[in-house]
Amino acid sequence: MSEVVGYQLQDGVAVINLDNGKVNAVSHEVIDGLNKALDQAEADKAVVVLTGKPGILSGGYDLKVMQTSMDAAIGLVTAGSTLARRMLAHPFPIIVACPGHAVAKGAFLLLSADYRIGVAGAFQIGLNEVAIGMTMHHVGIELARGRLTTPAFHRSVINAEMFGPEAAVNAGFLDQVVAPEALMDTAMATAKAMKKLNMRAHKQTKLKSRAEFLATLDKSIALDQDSKLQ
Repeated sequence: MSEVVGYQLQDGVAVINLDNGKVNAVSHEVIDGLNKALDQAEADKAVVVLTGKPGILSGGYDLKVMQTSMDAAIGLVTAGSTLARRMLAHPFPIIVACPGHAVAKGAFLLLSADYRIGVAGAFQIGLNEVAIGMTMHHVGIELARGRLTTPAFHRSVINAEMFGPEAAVNAGFLDQVVAPEALMDTAMATAKAMKKLNMRAHKQTKLKSRAEFLATLDKSIALDQDSKLQ
């Protein structure tokens, strides 16, 4: 797909790999690569497994872009929010195999997937925006509200609390935690089980059950484009 986003089709499963430097920063190049990979997965009619590299899914948006200007930051966040909305409406199941840390946009990738598998270890998962001086954007608030438990929503969004992998399951960031060496085997087994779904029913049920959520995200994307990230 690109230098930072890999794509491999394995027996009807599209494995998308994010590899962009030490913290797997989400840049415009990464977002473009992920969109192209999702295009290909849709053409291949494949269940998706999205993963990172050992120890990290992503540490968040590319700070070089975020610190350039307000317009640059809003542009990158808008692109990332549009990707999240697309993932939630993708016609085939999306599984995230999280190999470690998932912070800020990394955690939002978890909140945009249909099933999330993490690994045991001293890893941090959550939304640190308030801790680093950013007012949470509208899409981020609504993604968290829609996928996290109510107590975890407040602790995560307002207090910037970070969660270990097991606590992240209870919060709603993850669905399952396995040993690091079992991550990809578990993800592939989950994907192969999901291949047995009727994909027409999966797509229509996903869109029906998330219709209000997706509409809220559309409104939130527009609000964020008109606001100032602080």
